[in-house]
Amino acid sequence: MASEGDLVHGTLFDAVVRDGVRQPVGLLETLLESHTVRRLELPVHTMLPVVLRQMLLPVVIDALGVPRTRQEWAERFSRGRFSPEERDGLAQYLGPRYGDRFRLFDAERPFAQVAGLQSSNGETKTAAQLVPSVASGNNVPLFSSLSEADELLLTPGDAALWLLHAHCWDTASIKTGAMGDPKVKSGKTTGNPTGPLGQFGVIVPTGRTLYETLLLNTPVRPDGLEAGDRPQWAWDERPAGLGCLSPAGAAWSERPATGLLDALTFQARRIRLLTCETEQGLRVHRVIVSAGDRLTQIPEFEPHTAWQHAAKPKKGQPHRRPRRHASGRAAWQGLGTLLAMSLPVQGDGPYTSLLLRQVRDLQMIRALSGQYPLGVETSGLEYGTQSAVVENAIGDDLPLPVRALLAQDGSLREVLLECVEQADQVARALDGLLNDLRRAAGGDPLPRDKGSRPSAQFLHSLDTTVRRLLTGLRTVEEDDDELLERAQLAWEQSVQIAADREAGLLLAAAPPRAVVGRAVKSGGTEFVYRSGKAIGMFRAKLAKILTRVAEERRADREEGDAA
Repeated sequence: MASEGDLVHGTLFDAVVRDGVRQPVGLLETLLESHTVRRLELPVHTMLPVVLRQMLLPVVIDALGVPRTRQEWAERFSRGRFSPEERDGLAQYLGPRYGDRFRLFDAERPFAQVAGLQSSNGETKTAAQLVPSVASGNNVPLFSSLSEADELLLTPGDAALWLLHAHCWDTASIKTGAMGDPKVKSGKTTGNPTGPLGQFGVIVPTGRTLYETLLLNTPVRPDGLEAGDRPQWAWDERPAGLGCLSPAGAAWSERPATGLLDALTFQARRIRLLTCETEQGLRVHRVIVSAGDRLTQIPEFEPHTAWQHAAKPKKGQPHRRPRRHASGRAAWQGLGTLLAMSLPVQGDGPYTSLLLRQVRDLQMIRALSGQYPLGVETSGLEYGTQSAVVENAIGDDLPLPVRALLAQDGSLREVLLECVEQADQVARALDGLLNDLRRAAGGDPLPRDKGSRPSAQFLHSLDTTVRRLLTGLRTVEEDDDELLERAQLAWEQSVQIAADREAGLLLAAAPPRAVVGRAVKSGGTEFVYRSGKAIGMFRAKLAKILTRVAEERRADREEGDAA
């Protein structure tokens, strides 16, 4: 059984290498060959930060140390792969030093679990408890193909991934009480928070290979790691004075993270995987999931979140709080947050993640090229009632021009933010057109929280255009204002076409009585709403928003009149 659950050498990931071929790899091979791996094929978008934080990054950081200077980081990055000495260090770390602690079904020390964990009522639950997209308990996804009565069988590799996913993203539902937990009441544990990643919107910078992605997610720390900071598999090496309870026992504590490694591998649940033999081999079919350590607050050294800065926070609240991703919004609509490189001078505002600020610093010393194909992946979960169920999963990725991170007043950054603002303004104008047409037809404006809005379809239609724009702007040289101006004109032309298409659909759907319209009195003033007037006001708004297209059309008309 131990050999089947060997995460170091067994099958853990499906790696997509440079020629596009998928091949099964274990933890050690994934790291040693990370320079040839384009990406890991993972079951859901929320799994990438789990794999990086709970396994890959802490192994690399603990085995090789964090870079102390930007120059040291640049030297590692320029090599494009682990050096022979680093490869030996990783093999030693995952071999004689800690290799036996990466066994999923070890009888004495199973990876990220509590050996012999038992529920106070003696019951176990299906493996679906680990997978948010499968029905289990109160969490009943709309399109789940399985019910709680069905048995879900997980391979050792899949079980390891979903085990770690539960530590990071689990819901805040009532947990089964565990024997040996002194805080159990009536066989249950209440007041559980979600997993740490469920408390903020995750932002992960990505590179051309897994090796580059690992370095892009490794913070430069001049003072190194905190004293006594250890990953969860080396919990017994933590100083007793830190007050951390063993994650290998049923008891848990509410505490801050003691350092970077502790925060990355935080054990937010106490879990035990139960196996059975099948014709296909060993499978995980039952689990026990009980309460685990509770993080008192997200530490300011958290690398994977953007922040909301409050100039005058409420009493007892910190100046910075993690930002969450908004459901229904693409990642490019949040470029204002991703590019917020400095704290707001006055008032409240966003502040981008530590790692994106580091990318800016590295580009300033030329450790990263201004044309480097940086990517950003965002992920998050939207929880339902009392955070006890998962209502929606948020996941997106986008190309990000590195030069846009350089200066608060940089021209490229201004171009990107102007494009996003134009899209938002046109979207609001379309919603305003819909409301005017509804009034003209004798109805009322659409309530804010109900109905389908044309802005959603419009913004979705721009998604491909935005990504093409961002990819193209990666190659812009410094002070190439002419190219930026052409890109902005092409962008506005695309927005105009999409807006005209949506406006045409709204106008075609308006009933004939909207042409005649109606008069509405409000506050002693009479307003007349007609479809012709509504579309005229909409086009006037577009001309004010898309100034380059408006100027181009005006010039064409004048040229035509002159001819």
